[in-house]
Amino acid sequence: MADLALLEDLEQALLCRDRVFRDRTNLFAESDEWLISRFCLPRAILLDLCQQFSQLLERPTKRTSAVPVHTQVLSTIGFLATGTFQREIGDRSGISQPTVSRIMPHVLHAIISLTSQYITFPNIAAERTKIMTDFYNIAGFPSVIGAVDCTHVALKTPTVDEFAFVNRKGYHSINVQVICDAHLNLLNVVANIPGGPHDSFIVQNSIVGLRLQQSAAGEGWLIGKCVLDYFSTPSSVLYFILIYSIAGDRGYALKSWLMTPVANPVSQKELNYNRAHERTRSTVERAIGLLKVRWLCLSGR
Repeated sequence: MADLALLEDLEQALLCRDRVFRDRTNLFAESDEWLISRFCLPRAILLDLCQQFSQLLERPTKRTSAVPVHTQVLSTIGFLATGTFQREIGDRSGISQPTVSRIMPHVLHAIISLTSQYITFPNIAAERTKIMTDFYNIAGFPSVIGAVDCTHVALKTPTVDEFAFVNRKGYHSINVQVICDAHLNLLNVVANIPGGPHDSFIVQNSIVGLRLQQSAAGEGWLIGKCVLDYFSTPSSVLYFILIYSIAGDRGYALKSWLMTPVANPVSQKELNYNRAHERTRSTVERAIGLLKVRWLCLSGR
C-alpha cells in the first residue's frame, strides 16, 4: 500500500508541475553587425519581413506567452542562415526546441508566399532586352535571357519513394534548378524535384522550358553546361556511352532555346564561342555559390 501511495503522489506531482517560461530575448536590441553575422540580413530587411508577416504569424490567444512575430521570424532565419541545431536557435531566442520546430513551417510558408514578388522570369520585351544586354556585356554572347544550372540540396531519407531521391553521388537530395540573370538575380527556381532526375529532364519539363519550347526561342535562349563539360574527349562512341551510363546526365542537351558548349572545339571560332559561353554561364554557378554560402542550411553535405 505504501508503494501504491508513493506512485500516486509522484503521478499527482507530475500532473501539477508548473510550466516554466523562459525570458525571451529582444534580438533587435543587438547591433547591426551582430544581426548580419547571425541572420545574413540587415536590420531594415528583418524589420520589413516581420511587418509583412505580422498578419500571417500573429494568432489570437488569451495567454500572455504567445511567441512574438519577430521571435518567430528571426529564429527561422537564424536556422536557415547557420544550419545549426534548433536547440541552439531556441536558446538564443529564449524559446524551447519544440517551439522552434512548431513555428518554422509557418514562417517558411510566409517566406514562400513572397517568391512571386521577387523571383519572376521576364515576361515583357523590355525586360528581356535589358537582360540580354547585361549578358552581352560580359563576353559578347547575344540573346541570352538566363543562365541555368542545378544543385543538390541534401535531405534526410524520405519514407515515400525513397529511391527517387538518391542522386548520382549516392545520397538523398532535392535537385534544385536555378535560372539567374547577369547580376545573379534569381529569375526562376524549381525546388520540388527529387535528386534522381537529370538536369536536362528538369529544364525540359519546367514551366520556363516548356514556354521556350513553344516560342521556338523567339524570346531568346538559356545558356547551360553540356554533358561533355565533365568528361575528357571520348575516343569512341562506346567509351562515351560507358562514361555516360556511369556518371549520369550532368548537363543539358543542345536545343534551339538552350545553348551549350561545343563538345570538341577545333576551329578558333569554336574556341572563342566556348570561352564566351563559359564566362557567361559562370554567373549561375556564382549565384548558387552565394546562396549556399549565405544560407548554410542548403550546404549540409
